[in-house]
Amino acid sequence: MSQRLHHQGLSEFLMRKASQITLSWAAEETAFRRIISDQVLRYPRLEIQDLYKLIYQAAMGGEHARQDMAGARKWLERELNNLGEGPEEPIVDRISPDGRIVRVNLRPYIAAGGDPSALSAAFIRTASEYQGTWAHLRRYWSYAERMGSAEELPFARTALEGFFAKMEGERFPTVHHSLAYKAAYHPAYRVIVHEFLV
Repeated sequence: MSQRLHHQGLSEFLMRKASQITLSWAAEETAFRRIISDQVLRYPRLEIQDLYKLIYQAAMGGEHARQDMAGARKWLERELNNLGEGPEEPIVDRISPDGRIVRVNLRPYIAAGGDPSALSAAFIRTASEYQGTWAHLRRYWSYAERMGSAEELPFARTALEGFFAKMEGERFPTVHHSLAYKAAYHPAYRVIVHEFLV
């Protein structure tokens, strides 16, 4: 094979790969925008920091739990003993576009006979094994910013950009749900890799 044909073949291969990546990112964006839309519709009191928390979890998993994995079981036990009332929710909320990262909502999970020990084990395993990336976080946030531009969110793009710039400046910290979100929805869930819950 001539040098020219080799380069032509390599160029065509790279173009095909670039096209596949673009298509897969387009599908990813479509899936993630649907997730965000569903969350905004179900939780209309959601604020920008709640959106950031959702996107952070979708990208990074339960990374914040690494800070206290030893207390994870006790934390779950305490929370289960004080659940109280909450909104109607599915047992599992898919929050990453590939469906791998989910929020398991505690009230319906327990009501359906879910095993707290299995959930705790999945939570701890997620925290120790799942490696999220800031690249995913940035990309997922860019989808939200485009939704802001298209007026598909209750937040302007400029507000989204400003909040994300602040978080980036702080090296992407974890955040708590907003007071309004907590008061309205009493969130109680665990973020896990779905396949770890057996």
